[in-house]
Amino acid sequence: MELTLWQQFCNRLLGRMFKKRARANKELSDNLIKGKMDVMPEVYIAQNILITLAVTAICALVLLAAFMPEIGAIALYEGLMDPAIDDICFEWTYWNKDLLDPTLPYDGCPYYRTRTFPVLGKAALVGVFGVIGPFVTWKMASGSAASAAKARGDMIEKYLPYAASYTAAMSAANATPAKIFRSLAMNKDIYGDVADDAAMIYRDITLMGYDLITAIKMAVDRAASPWLTEFFQGMTGTLTAGGQLKLYFLNRAEHYMRENRTRLHSFLESIALLAESYIVVAVAMPLFLIVMLVIMFWVSGSGAQMSEGMLYGIVLGFIPLIHVAYAFLVWSSSKEQEM
Repeated sequence: MELTLWQQFCNRLLGRMFKKRARANKELSDNLIKGKMDVMPEVYIAQNILITLAVTAICALVLLAAFMPEIGAIALYEGLMDPAIDDICFEWTYWNKDLLDPTLPYDGCPYYRTRTFPVLGKAALVGVFGVIGPFVTWKMASGSAASAAKARGDMIEKYLPYAASYTAAMSAANATPAKIFRSLAMNKDIYGDVADDAAMIYRDITLMGYDLITAIKMAVDRAASPWLTEFFQGMTGTLTAGGQLKLYFLNRAEHYMRENRTRLHSFLESIALLAESYIVVAVAMPLFLIVMLVIMFWVSGSGAQMSEGMLYGIVLGFIPLIHVAYAFLVWSSSKEQEM
């Protein structure tokens, strides 16, 4: 795969510096292959370093714009008058017209003071843009290969039961393994990432000239899912021992279908648990909460203060957020099962 302009720039700038160390990192190389990222390890590391440096520079500019003396955001904020003394100074200027000095802030009001930016706010800015931002960027960038490999493995496990059934049907029709892999590779829209691994095996057989067993052994190292690794290793063992692939494919298809039913059953149980908790937390509890809040608002005294704004905030803000949170949980859970 041809590198993008950004990847070419990263490789030319830092690629040679990290080439030896990057290629010695076996785990990183495996994750790049399993995640199908199609870049060399040194390009990947160089790209991550430059992305982290770019984000760090942006964070440094934000901190500079905030803390720069006199013209920084904090300095401008602290140069403004504190709104709390506006009424006091207004009264002072009204009753002390003979003491006014136009050259001083607020005509020389002795109560005049400027705003003060909170120390915790300054610490939060330094922590977020000085430490957390660059660190999170580096961790996310350096972990993207492992995340891609895991995501691809999850997708393979979703499609593998159906791909195994397809291979069993093809084998029952006396199709050769090469034709089975070719047919799988041509149906990526149906069998997803399993088709990519099948295409790589067919490429190794027809284009690279490897024999079937060697090509499948190479596919074992590329497989992102333990299920697919087991599937290919079983094929290798069956072919080496002279067994019948048709029986092996039938057994594997039945096994993966059972595993798939177990996975879907667990998903349905989690959705059922969410539905039960939704009835309690998002339907029953708000009814009691609204009644309690209204009663507290009516009878609130010195011991229990309930303002009208707080009441509206809970009813119109907090309670709808409960429904939004449950909707997101159901959507994210269903998205994981989407094919």
